[in-house]
Amino acid sequence: MLPHVPFYFLRHGETDWNRRRVMQGHTDIALNETGLRQAQEIAPAVAALPIKTICASPLARARRTAEIANVNKVPIIIIDELKECGFGVHEGEDSSGAWRAGWMAGGVIEGGERRAHYIARATQALARALTHESPVLVVAHGGTFWAMEDLLGETVHVQNCTLFEMAPPAAGQKFWTAAQLACPCEPALAIGQGSRV
Repeated sequence: MLPHVPFYFLRHGETDWNRRRVMQGHTDIALNETGLRQAQEIAPAVAALPIKTICASPLARARRTAEIANVNKVPIIIIDELKECGFGVHEGEDSSGAWRAGWMAGGVIEGGERRAHYIARATQALARALTHESPVLVVAHGGTFWAMEDLLGETVHVQNCTLFEMAPPAAGQKFWTAAQLACPCEPALAIGQGSRV
């Protein structure tokens, strides 16, 4: 469970593997030139927010996005558990491969994480991030956002380097809300377009 604390979320900028629509997982792929530009484009929107802490995944694509977007030089805290789901032998493969159905149903991936274990890890990591001085900006992965679907009550397609404001349920409500605040000017790939992770 997440504490009912509002926060901001930013998915990392584009990588070559995003462009090719292959699974990245724990494979540490750097931002490509488009991803670097996206992070620079989103930085003014981040700078305009009252952010006190940035909590980021340790993977280079998220960490570098956080560094570029951190115009106001607030503390960046790396939380290892914020890294993407581990897809084991399927990292580097087509993101809509035949293996996905079994994994979605709770199956095991050689060298990877079970879906339920990943959702639990990502939720715990977000809860840990929200213990830091707020407002907090979490810079992580499409899968991190996907792990929040049960909290949101819907699937939200998250483009590379898109900034969201996350609000806890209002009184009498069940679900969190995700309000998109900004996205890069040039076309970006969305998690869930052709693939849910």
